[in-house]
Amino acid sequence: MNENMRQNDDMEIDLLELAGVLWRKAWAIILCIIIGALIAGSCTKFLITPQYSASSMIYVLTKTTSVTSIADLQVGTQLTTDFLTLAKSRPVVEKVIEKLNLDTTYEEFVDTITIENPSDTRILKITANNPDPELARDISNEMSEATVERIAEVMDTDKPNIVEKAIVPKAPSSPNLLKNTAMGALLGAILMSAIIIIRYLLDDTITTEEDVKKYLGTNVLSAIPDVKKSRKKKVA
Repeated sequence: MNENMRQNDDMEIDLLELAGVLWRKAWAIILCIIIGALIAGSCTKFLITPQYSASSMIYVLTKTTSVTSIADLQVGTQLTTDFLTLAKSRPVVEKVIEKLNLDTTYEEFVDTITIENPSDTRILKITANNPDPELARDISNEMSEATVERIAEVMDTDKPNIVEKAIVPKAPSSPNLLKNTAMGALLGAILMSAIIIIRYLLDDTITTEEDVKKYLGTNVLSAIPDVKKSRKKKVA
């Protein structure tokens, strides 16, 4: 029991010493926080191309589908899944690429498109991401048009209605300057703290009377004063 209490006391002392070491090196941690924030913020501002997002929406149910029964509601949910697949099909994508005269491949284009179904709705949301805000709007709208035409062709039904057309985004959706700057500052603090802690743990030099008592388990018989420090104090 006494041995466990002694181990806990030693652990508490070690943690307090570690906290003291970090506190004494707080200036270095703060400096790394500033450097990390500046580097992350500068890279975000000057090296990363801003991306703009524009979204249009399609209503899944057509004029020939009623919503008067649970069965029809289930059909609407199933259609949403089908529409998600059709929207990214090659005929739809290649039609949009050709109409807008885009210099891109099918695979590259699909990576810039996000198609989702907002929860508890029968709405299909098509989002286009592009460095050009006007082109992002045009791509989203053309994707909606091509999707409803393809749906009507494949399913032999009326065209679904476009609920909302995309507009030109006023601000970029990414990157997030504030978030990246904060992440850079946090990373700088973590790295410097880790370096300080590792150096402290690897340093087994005995420098004080307390170190002799703690690590060697013996008492100090005498101590030799630092003559250089004493001289400096006298000169001062």
